[in-house]
Amino acid sequence: MKSFRKVAPLLAGAMLSLAGCSSSDTEEQAVLANMGAQQMYEKAKRSMEAGNFSNAAATLSALDSRYPFGPLSHQVQLDLIYSYYKSGKPDEALATIDRFIRLNPNHSDVDYAFYMRGLTNMESDSNLFQELMNIDRADRDPAKSRQAFDDFRRLIQQYPNSKYAADARKRMLHIKERLARYEIAIARFYMRREAYVAAANRGRYVIEHFPDSNQVQQALEIMVSSYDELGLDDLKENAMKTLKLNYPDSEFIS
Repeated sequence: MKSFRKVAPLLAGAMLSLAGCSSSDTEEQAVLANMGAQQMYEKAKRSMEAGNFSNAAATLSALDSRYPFGPLSHQVQLDLIYSYYKSGKPDEALATIDRFIRLNPNHSDVDYAFYMRGLTNMESDSNLFQELMNIDRADRDPAKSRQAFDDFRRLIQQYPNSKYAADARKRMLHIKERLARYEIAIARFYMRREAYVAAANRGRYVIEHFPDSNQVQQALEIMVSSYDELGLDDLKENAMKTLKLNYPDSEFIS
């Protein structure tokens, strides 16, 4: 009974909080219902300027639904993409991006949509908690990073003169480093399992696909170790020569 008396106020508070949110949402919907397109857009812009992107997204979404073919429709969708991105709603952002690209393939700002697609996918691969705690999780699935890389590559290929192209190229280099680190993490996993062929193949993949990354030295060292374990002397010697030439301070060289 005592424990219930302690919990009851908390439950009541939570119920009041939910009721308050519901009431607030209803009031907000009523306010938006009495606004015209320009008023709604100005309200959304004020929210964006104040950094309240969640509120801006709600207003822009309502505006987009009510006036899908109005004079502001394209700008509304572009602002909605950004608001979803900033408010941490990647699925909604990607859906809005894909719809914009599909319906407006020749729009002057379609390059921005591709750029935001890359940013959104890139952001989806990050983990703020792990970054703050300095936890290296290079072994997590990089599917979103690969998609972001493809998004940025498509932007550069189709719109090489886009004002977003230079930043996209820089982000692609960062993503390549992320993908190379993933391959090294998996190669080390294979080494621990004594799956030396698989480990060597992962190392070679890094050399072939990410030769400008910072993981090349580790890839070569893994190849040397793997070929040594497998008794493949010729392959080991070739990997060692490359390692000596490019990384003479490597501890593998003796």
